[in-house]
Amino acid sequence: MAGLDEALRKKLLSAQKSEITEHIIYRKLTEAIKDEQNRQVLEGISKDELNHHDFWKRHTGEEVRPSRVRIGTYYLISRLLGITFGLRLMERGEGEAQNFYREIAEKVPGAQDVIKDEVRHEKELLNLIDEERLKYAGSMVLGLNDALVELTGALAGFTLALRNTSLIAMTGLITGIAAALSMAASEYLSTKAEETSKSPEKAALYTGGMYIAAVIVLVLPFIILRNAFLSLGISIACALVMILMFTFYISVAKELPFRRRFLEMALISLGVAAFSFGVGMVLRLFFSVEL
Repeated sequence: MAGLDEALRKKLLSAQKSEITEHIIYRKLTEAIKDEQNRQVLEGISKDELNHHDFWKRHTGEEVRPSRVRIGTYYLISRLLGITFGLRLMERGEGEAQNFYREIAEKVPGAQDVIKDEVRHEKELLNLIDEERLKYAGSMVLGLNDALVELTGALAGFTLALRNTSLIAMTGLITGIAAALSMAASEYLSTKAEETSKSPEKAALYTGGMYIAAVIVLVLPFIILRNAFLSLGISIACALVMILMFTFYISVAKELPFRRRFLEMALISLGVAAFSFGVGMVLRLFFSVEL
C-alpha cells in the first residue's frame, strides 16, 4: 500500500503475523480433535484468520513468518487444559489489536470489517464449542470448593487440637476421603434427579475427583514435615494457589469475573480455617488434651 509510514507499516506487519499465527493454531487443533461440531467451528475461525492475514498482506505487500513459539504454546495449552480455555486465553490478547484496528480504520479501507469479525463472529463461534470438561465445570467447582473450605478448616482444628503431624495427616485423609465419597454420591443423586443432558456418573466422578485431588495436596505437607504449624501454613498457601489457578481457569473458559470470585472463595476458606483453629484451641483446653 503506497504512502504507508514506517510506524504504521510495522504495526500492519505485526497484525499480519498475529493473524497467520492464529490461523495455524486453529488449523492444527482442527486436525487434532475428533468431535465433528468442534472441528467445523475451528475450521470456520481458521478461515477467518487466514482472510484477515491476506487482507493485511495486500496492504503491506510482504510475507511474514508465523510465531512458532506462540503456536506451540497455545496448541499445548489447548490440548492439556481444553480447547475453550486455550483459545479464549489467546483471544484475550487481542484487545490491543482491536484498538489498533480502530486507530487505522480511517487510513486503511476495510479495516472496520476485520474489527467486526474479531469482536463478533469469532466469539460467536467460540461459544458453539461443546467441551465435556466445561459441561461439568459446576461439578468440579462443587468438589474443589467443598474440599478447600471443609478440609482447610478441619486441618486447622486438628493442628491446634492434636499438634502431631502423623495424627493430623491420618485424620485429615480419613475425613477427606469420606467427605469426597459423600459429595460424589450426593452429586450423582442430584444430577440424576435433574432434567439435564449431563451424565450422573461423570458428574459424580468430576466432583469426587476434584475433592480427592485437593485432599492429597492439602494433607501432603503434614505427611512430609514434622512441624504441625508449618505444615498448616503450607497447606493454606497451597489452598490459595489452587483457588487462584482454578478461578483463573474458570474465569477464562467461561468468561466470568476473576477478582470477585477469587476473593470470595479465598476469604471463605481462610475464614473457616481461622474459626476452626479457634474451635480446636477451645476443645483442647476443655478436654485437657496433651499430645
